Amino acid sequence: MALSRVSGARAVLWSSLVTRRLQLGPSGLAWGAPRSSQLHLSPKADVKSLISYVVAKTKAMNGKYHRFLGRHFPRFYVLYTVFMKGLQWQLTDLCNKIQRGTHPAAQELLALRQCFCSRPLDMNQLQTPQMKALSRAMLLTSYLPPPLLRRRLKAHTTVIHQLDKALAKLGIGQLTAQEVKSACYLRGLNSTHIAEDRCRTWLGEWLQISCQLEEAELSLLLHSVVLLSTNYLETRH
Repeated sequence: MALSRVSGARAVLWSSLVTRRLQLGPSGLAWGAPRSSQLHLSPKADVKSLISYVVAKTKAMNGKYHRFLGRHFPRFYVLYTVFMKGLQWQLTDLCNKIQRGTHPAAQELLALRQCFCSRPLDMNQLQTPQMKALSRAMLLTSYLPPPLLRRRLKAHTTVIHQLDKALAKLGIGQLTAQEVKSACYLRGLNSTHIAEDRCRTWLGEWLQISCQLEEAELSLLLHSVVLLSTNYLETRH
């Protein structure tokens, strides 16, 4: 029991220290406070590119896979297409709302988690331009071969997911104002000029999403760096 308490205390302390000081630099993880708003995590061109990509991919159907299901599993195919078309419509509608300036609710994103754990939006299917844009959104260098870009995005998102679980156990209320801003900045929100209470609200929304995702669904968390931060208060363009 004593060992368990010590381990738990160490985990909480580690999470607090990481949240306090860990920030994203241009080429990876770096240490320090959030820098100026010039380093915006979601450049306007990248936002448009990523959202357009999601819309296009959800509209496109995988011909070979659908023909295979229709030929060999006709009854399942009927249910599958109804389900997938419903999800695709929801995702397209959500992206259209974001393009019009709406900030999505956490539950709206969670409702679409299945779209991000299968083709074409899971991490193994992302195309190079999208991986580069997502890397820039996380302030990571995009000048790497595609296999390395994919591997690093996976690793980076997994680390943030683990930090989220530790932070949820610690509690947002335990963080100082600077720690809250740093935690938001790490996760894609340019918190430099956003009030502390608004940062706490946004961080709560992020954790609500992250802590309900499984490993296979982490592409949604990666895309949330853009989807959840684009229209949030002063970050809107």
